[in-house]
Amino acid sequence: MNTEQLEKLRRPEFQKFLAQPHLARLGTSNPRTNQPHVVPVWYEWDGESIYISAFVSTRKVRDIYRNRRISVLVDIAEKDGATMAVLFEGAAEIIENPALVQKWATSIYTRYLGPEGVLAEDPQSWIVDPENRIIKLTPEAVYTWGGG
Repeated sequence: MNTEQLEKLRRPEFQKFLAQPHLARLGTSNPRTNQPHVVPVWYEWDGESIYISAFVSTRKVRDIYRNRRISVLVDIAEKDGATMAVLFEGAAEIIENPALVQKWATSIYTRYLGPEGVLAEDPQSWIVDPENRIIKLTPEAVYTWGGG
């Protein structure tokens, strides 16, 4: 990521924006067909990398095992036409270590479901599911728009 991209991303409005539980879109590509695959996902941004929980049986994970190049878009559009977005691009890493998967899955699910919601049966089962993985993207490029 170049210095200009990093400086824009560090602006308070983008840090505040990424700290909110917006829905992101993950883009992968099947390397055999080049068919793009874009799906909504929950995410966590730690200031350096973006983390996404996903299951081995999903197309997004299968695509990443074959082609690590992905994009993640976090954006909002207001009724008045104002927009804000951050697009991350780079090579993904699939985290398989159960302790790390549980750590990041718990954090991501708590972010979207709240401290009580994450205690429900479904999210608790997802956290420990042996097929759960964490997609980690430390971006090589970041593009931002909006935000004043």
